[in-house]
Amino acid sequence: MTAFARDSTAESRGAGVTPRRRGARLGVGWIGLAPFTIYALLFLAIPAVLAIASGFFTEDGAFTLANFATFANPTTQKDIVGSIGLSAVTAVVGAIVGAIICYALLSMRPDGWLRTIVGSASSVLAQFGGVMLAFAFVATMGNTGILYVILNGIAGDGTFSSPLYTVPGLVPVYLFFQIPLMVLTFMPAMEALKPAWGEAVATLGGTRWTYWRRVGIPVLAPAFFGCAILLFANSFSSFATAAALISQGGLISLDIFRASTSETVLGHANEAGSLALAMVVVMIVLMSVYGVLQRRAARWEDR
Repeated sequence: MTAFARDSTAESRGAGVTPRRRGARLGVGWIGLAPFTIYALLFLAIPAVLAIASGFFTEDGAFTLANFATFANPTTQKDIVGSIGLSAVTAVVGAIVGAIICYALLSMRPDGWLRTIVGSASSVLAQFGGVMLAFAFVATMGNTGILYVILNGIAGDGTFSSPLYTVPGLVPVYLFFQIPLMVLTFMPAMEALKPAWGEAVATLGGTRWTYWRRVGIPVLAPAFFGCAILLFANSFSSFATAAALISQGGLISLDIFRASTSETVLGHANEAGSLALAMVVVMIVLMSVYGVLQRRAARWEDR
């Protein structure tokens, strides 16, 4: 009984110490997270809330819903459709091309030189955007770029003009970072396919097409559509690259910039907040669906 009492006392003491240790570790973790939390609040959360809230007020500070009348403007509607169309095209094309690249890389050694180069290049190019990307395409495919200078030199006149400065012309520009982003996000799902699944299908007399139709595609479908939604959101929220190439609008992000900075559109500055709210709603819906699909895709990783 004495030994049992000692053991019980030791266990009770240990039970009393463990929560304090866990609490101490949690406290240290929060200290390390504090700088990022402060940064996110000051430069992301608070500006976003203020920008969205401005859509519900006039320039004098009075509450109003009149700013949302901008959605009845045919130009605004056209630009929203343009943003959705551009995002959908680049998401679908980027997802398909990126998935094909991932499929090709799957047959190579994970530590091979080619796969390493493609992975490193994708990491860099997925973040390569803004003015630098716009300048690269202007120098290559602009009206005075190398490609059109050669074409017009061959034709002998100015017959050829670049579509780069239009919304459809942004498709190849956006694909420059959409495809690498797809490679980065979809490759882990491809790597999660178990070789044992293919061996099981072959043992049962199935072909390679049977494997992809009955196993590979169903397993990868949630991850594929989740990555496509991520590409759509990435394109829908892009601004700097389009602003450097298109100065007359055509996208909702450019409408927000014009409404908040133009000195000629008086009395409509707070319409930028209502447009920003619409973009935030779209992004919340997209990210919610993306989260659901990612959870469905993660179910197969532990099987």
